[in-house]
Amino acid sequence: MSGDVRAIRGFNDILPPSSGHWQMVEHIAADILGRAGYGEIRLPLVESTSLFARSIGASTDIVEKEMYTFEDRNGDSLSLRPEGTASCVRAGISHGLFNGSQQRLWYRGPMFRHERPQKGRYRQFHQIGAEAFGIAGADIEAELIALSAELWRRLGLDRVTLKINSLGSVEDRARYREALVDYLKKHEQDLDEDSRRRLSQNPMRILDSKAEQTQAILQNAPHITDYLDENNTSHFAELCRRLDALGIEYEKDPFLVRGLDYYTGTVFEWVTDALGAQDAVCSGGRYDGLVEQLGGRATPAIGWALGMERLILLAEACDRLPESGAPHVYFVTLGLEAECEAMVLAQQLRSQVPSLRLVLNMGSGSLKAQLRRADKARAGVALIMGDAELEQHRVTVKFLREKRDQQALDWGDLKEFLRVRVAE
Repeated sequence: MSGDVRAIRGFNDILPPSSGHWQMVEHIAADILGRAGYGEIRLPLVESTSLFARSIGASTDIVEKEMYTFEDRNGDSLSLRPEGTASCVRAGISHGLFNGSQQRLWYRGPMFRHERPQKGRYRQFHQIGAEAFGIAGADIEAELIALSAELWRRLGLDRVTLKINSLGSVEDRARYREALVDYLKKHEQDLDEDSRRRLSQNPMRILDSKAEQTQAILQNAPHITDYLDENNTSHFAELCRRLDALGIEYEKDPFLVRGLDYYTGTVFEWVTDALGAQDAVCSGGRYDGLVEQLGGRATPAIGWALGMERLILLAEACDRLPESGAPHVYFVTLGLEAECEAMVLAQQLRSQVPSLRLVLNMGSGSLKAQLRRADKARAGVALIMGDAELEQHRVTVKFLREKRDQQALDWGDLKEFLRVRVAE
């Protein structure tokens, strides 16, 4: 490549036909969430750095090591958003969305973290997220989990497992924190470096460690569910009852804590083993204190976010992505008059046949050359119009993916012919 015009490491282009797969997933997610009463909110890419320090937690890896932070011309510290929940809460507070009313919202778009790039994990990554505000019961938790399960069903993905846990109340976690620290201090010298640092700052984050030696120590650590009060124990049992009623299978994971400080109560993850090591595809939980923490009224809240890159990889691994973006029709024209008439006819057909993908040849070319372009585009059929067809108001239909004889069609019959092709 001449010069140095290339993408920044960890910032990837999404090209056809992969972009068609992304559109398919986004369309299905938008349909599922919209039909359940979730309205789309579009959030800015840049926020005040303090928003994330106050919400995610100043001692988390995201804030300490991974955020893209800079000063603008006014000297204000700004950051590219590393996740969507804090921005969603900030927007809700700013516009008074939580003042005495329930809100169901969803968002999509890029997020940014300065991590080590690897397959499915990039510095610019993309999420779809759903958030619900003002509803304190297990009913909304079950609904949100069910909506994510419906996405897997619509995409035909079966290699996902739901893991759930409860982090309880602030008081529950304080009791558990004390027991956990007492246990881990007995093994402090064998913990990994990050876990030793977290032991005094945020010991529950150690439960999220991926270090093998720390994971081995955690096998005998106390479980937070043993420290829940009666209300939180009953709440978690109610969630399990509702998931059972919905037929959604799950595993209780006492070490599931999630990586952000704002989580309280129920937390959950959808994980898969189809991408090698077990990996989360969709994660979420309750964050009942966050709205008040950021300056709003006390508001119960819960949400989830899925990673688009990993979801697309999972769909590929499960062979669930159709060949997307290929045109139904490639319009071949021979002669200037045919080119002009075909352009008019192409516009009419696109408006008359919903979802029709019709590519009109550009740049002239011989019949053989245009048919090569049609084949390269993976079109289903070629419509051919030359002088003879133009005179008779007909086109010749050549089937490119089927063993069928070509046929002639009147212009008036094209709409129905293509409607059937699109529906197949």
